[in-house]
Amino acid sequence: MSPQAMLSAQNVTAGYGAVPVISEVSVDAVPGEVTLVIGPNGAGKSTLIKALNGEFELMSGSVLLNGEDISACSEDQRAARGLGYVPQSRDVFGTLTVTENLQMGGYRLPRDLLAERLGEIFERFPSLAKLRKRQALTLSGGERKLLAIARALVARPTVLMLDEPTANLAPAIAGRVLGEVVVGLAQSGAALLLVEQRIALALDVASRVYVLVDGAPRFSGTAAEFRALPDMGAVFFARGTDPSLTSTAVPPRRSM
Repeated sequence: MSPQAMLSAQNVTAGYGAVPVISEVSVDAVPGEVTLVIGPNGAGKSTLIKALNGEFELMSGSVLLNGEDISACSEDQRAARGLGYVPQSRDVFGTLTVTENLQMGGYRLPRDLLAERLGEIFERFPSLAKLRKRQALTLSGGERKLLAIARALVARPTVLMLDEPTANLAPAIAGRVLGEVVVGLAQSGAALLLVEQRIALALDVASRVYVLVDGAPRFSGTAAEFRALPDMGAVFFARGTDPSLTSTAVPPRRSM
């Protein structure tokens, strides 16, 4: 765990039942920064997020939040300690209004404090304020994703994990979600852990990059270091790993 990390996955192995999907994965998320996790389909990115969130029990490794080991904590306990999570799908309650969705995000809060937080959310996202009485199912894709992020913010998490927030969004809307909303959250001091398929857009907002391939780490370094690779695409098809390499791509094994 780096000294500044608010969220740290340390050598995490997790999966479905007794079958590991990710093995020995370590990731740090630092306040004020966007940490990007990328990789091909099936690499284990969403499994990592769900393991950090407590949906999957760890087979080995640990998860630290602000230096505290939360590996044995439930999802609800992790959320109460400041870990926020926006899933890729089923991220809003369609039959509830915008206001009711936000209230669900602050269900632990006293009524007066919840009202104060909702006021802050509507001030921060004026477009949602105009939609406060609309059912979530009537919103556009971009509006629903903004609502999902805003709902997670009601509890003021110190770490926010976003699983492919631009999925199914038009390119212009996707750019605004990453370039305005995600960057704005990082600038406010939160630690952002972002899983994203739109690599070019995501690299523009990321400080650090982790690449997963076949459930194993293949690259760990700054966004600048990742961009400087001679062939970024080759990282996604590399085989084998060298634990001593923490800021460079792992080269493919040579056939003998």
